[in-house]
Amino acid sequence: MGLFVFLPLVLPLSAWPVARLAETRLHPRTATRLLTAVAVVMAGCSTLCLALLMVVGTAQLPGNPLPDGWSDPEVRAAVPHDEVAGRAAIPALAVVAAACARTLWRHHRVTYRAHRALAGVPGSTVAVLPDGTPYAYALPASRSRGRGRIVVSTALLAGLAPAERRALFAHERAHLTARHHRHLLAAHLAARANPFLRPLRTAVVYTAERWADEEAARAVGDRRTVARAIGKAALLSPRIPVPTVAALAATGPVPRRVAALLAPAPAARTWPSAFTSVGLAAWGAAAGALVSAMSSASSAVTLFLVLHAATPL
Repeated sequence: MGLFVFLPLVLPLSAWPVARLAETRLHPRTATRLLTAVAVVMAGCSTLCLALLMVVGTAQLPGNPLPDGWSDPEVRAAVPHDEVAGRAAIPALAVVAAACARTLWRHHRVTYRAHRALAGVPGSTVAVLPDGTPYAYALPASRSRGRGRIVVSTALLAGLAPAERRALFAHERAHLTARHHRHLLAAHLAARANPFLRPLRTAVVYTAERWADEEAARAVGDRRTVARAIGKAALLSPRIPVPTVAALAATGPVPRRVAALLAPAPAARTWPSAFTSVGLAAWGAAAGALVSAMSSASSAVTLFLVLHAATPL
């Protein structure tokens, strides 16, 4: 495997430039999909390489259930610094698995409790709660609890004008229609798998909100109305009512979102030109994801062949 097994662990650094530039240079829909895809691929590849290193490290431990041939020098020679890297990968992969499991459990727990709490609230798609705390969020659908719903408090509705209320509902409806919670959950899991992917997670949280902003502006037909609704909602809602999964009720960097809505609508380009800074960054991130996939696949095949040769018949 050589040094190729370590490449997917650090190649997420190649996506940092596009994580920054995509927020302002790409259409939010394109940016969200691109960043999520890159994050998922790189997280999967780095986790696979950690698993490969863990196999080599576990085979060196006394009393392990693996075949004795897997601890032969020929197997250890496939990994540079096998004693350190192999054994360090064991707790590292355990931390990754625990962090991802905790994120999934928290996501399930929050959505399940929210759906259960809203079971008796009238309205199939919109739930208006008589609450003195201003808040609004899009609750994703649940297999056991039915379709997604827009949850909003009367305190927040009271602070918005009728046109701003329409903008608010259009924004939250866009979250449900585009299933932004899937992008957000994938980005959070990727950041748990590899800390170098945290800038992509932050960017996805922002671009998902911007995507919903643009959809709301298109539905309402007035970008300034959406900007006012976002600004008022942020001022009225200093905090979210309950712990939620990422961006279920978060607002993102509100001043940047308002400034973007006061500017002309972004061009709905599917892929940036390679002759621009964001285009170069996007191609760099795509190349990094491709190299990461090739390195992890090559390492997996190499280790499989080495272990197969070292396993007695």
